[in-house]
Amino acid sequence: MFEKILIANRGEIACRIIRTCRRMGIRTVAVYSEADAGALHVQLADEACCIGKSAPAESYLRIVNVLDAAKKHGAQAIHPGYGFLSENAEFARRCSQSGIVFIGPSAEAIEQMGAKDQAKCVMENAGVPVVPGYKGAEQSPEFLHAEAEKIGYPLMIKAVLGGGGKGMRVVRKQTDFTEALESARNEARNAFGDDLVLLECFVSGPRHIEFQIFGDQHGNVIHLFERDCSLQRRHQKIIEESPSPFLDDELRSSMAEAAVAAAKAVKYTGAGTVEFIVGDDR
Repeated sequence: MFEKILIANRGEIACRIIRTCRRMGIRTVAVYSEADAGALHVQLADEACCIGKSAPAESYLRIVNVLDAAKKHGAQAIHPGYGFLSENAEFARRCSQSGIVFIGPSAEAIEQMGAKDQAKCVMENAGVPVVPGYKGAEQSPEFLHAEAEKIGYPLMIKAVLGGGGKGMRVVRKQTDFTEALESARNEARNAFGDDLVLLECFVSGPRHIEFQIFGDQHGNVIHLFERDCSLQRRHQKIIEESPSPFLDDELRSSMAEAAVAAAKAVKYTGAGTVEFIVGDDR
């Protein structure tokens, strides 16, 4: 078991990890930006290290800064939490190269699933249903506008990286597209250090249902059924309900099979979540 880990995150998730480590007898190192010097996770951790200026792009998203902090404090592993660098394959790879354990999936799995555009391609090849839309490399505003016209309105603009509703916009009519695209890109750039986006058909009356999966290093994957996370505010989950009152046995079974297939397709190890959007027409 590790003697000391660094938590490359802040806020609620960092506090939860610190409390769990404390129960397990593991010392913790918090990292913080200049703006978060007085934050709760900094106070709770055994040690703390400033990793940069207030903007996430100059602190929590700086791989070199996080690794330097881990080496300075003698952390044997890094827990990324969620968001920030948690889905950054290069970060996972650099941890391994530095002799530090990345508490999460392999760099290869992240490369396939960390970015939504690549993940959709992998899932399509594995027979897992995905929302149709545009996920290509061409990102000029003019080209994206033309692709939006092909998809039709309403549609969704989504940041390729990250999650938590950041870099996501619903566009209900053609005249709103340009402003929504610029807004989504700016938010994604500030949150994830990247402004690539994809376009998706808008799913009417969506239910957000996710399946918890676990994979080992021998290719075995199981699921622990679903959580209905449809009750949200500003794209952030408020309540998670299990079992989902929306699913019948047949749909639950098919979604569970798809979740396991998704994890096996990328040889996923550790704990993970496969998220589904289910329309009101099921």
